[in-house]
Amino acid sequence: MMKDIPNHKVEDIAIAVAPRPIDEPDNEQFWDSYLINLKEKSIKNVLINSRGYGEVNGEKMKTSVLRHFFEEIGPLQAVKIEPIQIKLFDLTNEYWISFSHEDYMYDKKYVFVKGSITEDNFTKIPFVERKGVMIR
Repeated sequence: MMKDIPNHKVEDIAIAVAPRPIDEPDNEQFWDSYLINLKEKSIKNVLINSRGYGEVNGEKMKTSVLRHFFEEIGPLQAVKIEPIQIKLFDLTNEYWISFSHEDYMYDKKYVFVKGSITEDNFTKIPFVERKGVMIR
């Protein structure tokens, strides 16, 4: 029965997108995306699907779906997921995460809507020591 299935909410996990430091290669064309574990315990079997979609100049566009797997992400730790091209900020960028924590499987979709990845939305990203856009 549905009432017998626990409904655990994803908490203390964030996705962030931050510009590369000036001294890194391709810093004008790429930013980096991160998964941030704000929990006091590790998360395991982390699967991340990322994709972009939307409309640019009246034409529908979508990116390939990229998949990333991390066996374990330690407590209070950030891991780099992938680089993201600046030109993709004109699309909606989606990161769908699933992981196990304390014998339960969680999943959550994080969506950066078109135009949301800008300096106007910058915040300090924990454990990365850079400013960027973060969704919790």
